[in-house]
Amino acid sequence: MDEQAYLDREAGLERGLSKAQIIMIGLGGAIGTGLFMGSGIAIGYAGPGVLISYLIAALVAVIMVFSLSEMAVVHPTAGSFGTYAEIYLGPMMGFIVRYTYWIQQVLLIGSEAVAVGIYMGWWLPDTPVWMWALGSAATVVWVNTRAVHNFGSVEYWLTVIKVSAIVGFIIVGLSRIFGIVGDPVGLHNVTGLAGGFLPNGFSGVWMAVLMALFSFMGLEFVVGTASEAKDPKEAIPAALRTMAARLFLFYILALFIIVAFLPWTESGAKVVTESPFVKMFASAGIPYAAGMMNFVVATAALSAMNTSIYLGSRMLFSLARGGYAPRKLGELNAQHVPMRATIVTGVGILLAASLSILTPLAYNYLFGIVLFGGLLVWGAILVSHLRFRRRHRGADLPVQTPFFPYAQLLGLALLGAIGVTMAVDADWQVAVFAGGPWLLLIAAAYFVWRRVSPSAEAG
Repeated sequence: MDEQAYLDREAGLERGLSKAQIIMIGLGGAIGTGLFMGSGIAIGYAGPGVLISYLIAALVAVIMVFSLSEMAVVHPTAGSFGTYAEIYLGPMMGFIVRYTYWIQQVLLIGSEAVAVGIYMGWWLPDTPVWMWALGSAATVVWVNTRAVHNFGSVEYWLTVIKVSAIVGFIIVGLSRIFGIVGDPVGLHNVTGLAGGFLPNGFSGVWMAVLMALFSFMGLEFVVGTASEAKDPKEAIPAALRTMAARLFLFYILALFIIVAFLPWTESGAKVVTESPFVKMFASAGIPYAAGMMNFVVATAALSAMNTSIYLGSRMLFSLARGGYAPRKLGELNAQHVPMRATIVTGVGILLAASLSILTPLAYNYLFGIVLFGGLLVWGAILVSHLRFRRRHRGADLPVQTPFFPYAQLLGLALLGAIGVTMAVDADWQVAVFAGGPWLLLIAAAYFVWRRVSPSAEAG
């Protein structure tokens, strides 16, 4: 099958997302509970050296996103990197990447739905978690069954809330550190505490890279919108340039403020019960800091649910159009939205949320698939890009990633090193224990599906 046939196969979706919406979707993918809550775990590993950890993770993330954008501008498909894996790595990899990403999104949304229930319980402790989880899941499913510009509008405003919180945090933090408001805090906490800048050595910095990398997973969201962007050749590169700058601003600068304002032993812990952002606001004397940040973190969870169900449904739609899932899931409603794929993804959310509440141990192993899937998907994107460039050698591409192929090889090397670390570290081994069997299962499912479904592409 030629490359144009893959685009034609997934045609029919409405190009209803504006450039501004796509830029905000990209920012939203970069700002989530991984920053607001997960940063505390990373600080617990590395201390002030967490700044190096996030720079390393940001390097991998930027390489991945720019590689993905180069392919997305040429192939603006609903299946995004899953379709690129099929085109450049073969049908089996396209099947594995898309189903892995779909189950990854379902599990993530389930955990975020439960998180919304927990956050709402902060204000209304007598209400059951399942009620808020069900309500939030139903809301985002409903939004995603409407015309795509509704999804874009909701995500735009959810991201505005998150960005406003980060900007406010940075303004308050810098004003206190340098004495613009009150006595200057200075930089003693960055280098002057016992152990200095690297209290746990480089091993602590490297372990924090794992947490930082998973905080960045979601950056691929923006490229998944290419098939429904009004002008993907303009919107996608613009969104990526904005994201690269904001990665530094929102993560590195925010983390610098946290480790400068609070001793790392207070702001970080391997088990986080309170956001370091809440601790910083409270220490600065900001009234209602806990309530404000609880609202922001709940917003971040809703935003993650909204974007995950969007991308999950598009992956299922792409699989159906390729003959790798029931054909009905590839049908569109009157708003040009894959409604059946969205509803099936929504049912998966409820199952995942139920597991999270009722059987946390089983859910931990399922969440290991999320960690494993993140590395698998990013690795597949980089390898697909290497094959993409080989096939398009000499072509005048609209977007070209700098430092090719060295950047991609560096990204793959770092992802490989992270995978090895996860395999040998007890805190992260669940990704290997769960991911290995999942990979075998989904590979076996591919061969079974090819045998029973003659409509699957032969590749």
